[in-house]
Amino acid sequence: MKIPSFSGSRQKQLKSPERKSRITNKPFSHWHPSLRQLVNWIVTVGSVLLCLLLLPTRLPGMELLEIGPNWLLIWVVAWSVKRTVFAGALAGIILGLLQDAMTSPNPTHALSLAIVGILTSLLQKQRFMEEDFISIALIAFGMAFLAETIFGLQLTLMSDAYGGHSLRKVADIWTYYQRVALASAILSSLWAPVVYYPLNLWWQRMKLLEQ
Repeated sequence: MKIPSFSGSRQKQLKSPERKSRITNKPFSHWHPSLRQLVNWIVTVGSVLLCLLLLPTRLPGMELLEIGPNWLLIWVVAWSVKRTVFAGALAGIILGLLQDAMTSPNPTHALSLAIVGILTSLLQKQRFMEEDFISIALIAFGMAFLAETIFGLQLTLMSDAYGGHSLRKVADIWTYYQRVALASAILSSLWAPVVYYPLNLWWQRMKLLEQ
């Protein structure tokens, strides 16, 4: 009496998982362009949301004089390094409005971050700075100091508009924001390469795939 052979069914059972794994492990470069674009947007928006979550967070070793890194400014610098002036300004405005929604819309962060995006794009277009970790840290340092100065200037103008102008009040605002600007600039420059390196690698890869 012959025992029926089940080798054919076993081969089919073994082949089907292999086929599935081949489909799921398909190289990213072979994905449909629209799907790649969707993944790119998910990564980009996800990085912005992560920076928003980190903004009010004060982890050990990530604060100086009770001031933390300006994560959204770091993101704008990383985005604007290899993009047009318009793209840098637009990113700054959008992220500034998001920060206003988390803090206060008056004075606004959109103005300072838009200027940061514009100046960062101009620096790279004129090739004043090379694209390495030290250059990104220096750009983040200067832009963070500039952004806090612009914010302090807005507060000064607001105090004038509401009739609260006094030399003492203006002096207090600028004394405080000198400390804030220096602490924010130092921390932002230290953490800028951490944000810039993975995002820049991802965006470079996506650009090569599009070409």
